[in-house]
Amino acid sequence: MNDPHKFNEATEKSAIDAVVRKFFTTFTNTDGKEADLSILHTLCVPGCVIVKTCGETPTVNCLADFIAPRQDLLSSGKLANFSEAEVWENTQIFGSIAQRFCSYEKSGDHCGDRFDAMGMKSIQLVKTDDGWRISSVIWDDERDGVMIPPEFTSTARVTR
Repeated sequence: MNDPHKFNEATEKSAIDAVVRKFFTTFTNTDGKEADLSILHTLCVPGCVIVKTCGETPTVNCLADFIAPRQDLLSSGKLANFSEAEVWENTQIFGSIAQRFCSYEKSGDHCGDRFDAMGMKSIQLVKTDDGWRISSVIWDDERDGVMIPPEFTSTARVTR
């Protein structure tokens, strides 16, 4: 007889995959879709910390401070046809905590200028009574001198 409280790595990984996939697709505003970043409140724990580095002084935000300017950017038309997707990932799980290191690609039109970019994210998750939730995210984008190693882009690609 199976114990419903017994740890099953495949089940936990599948649940984490779903949370991370939803996190990435939340920002999409292609094909007439309107991005609704309020969904992030259900994907993240209260007190979630989000850090952007991208070669500058790190910007550390709580969830509300992260959402507000991005919701405006995505809904105002300043950032149009935007999508972001995970390309490669490595997830480590121990009990009720998990760490996901992943590469991603993003593209869109920013103030009328087309862009395509890639970067890396580190996402920490915790298992709550409501399932896996994100507790922190940190990211950095490629730029001169900082490129994603081929092993983080060409092997074990994420199925979308």
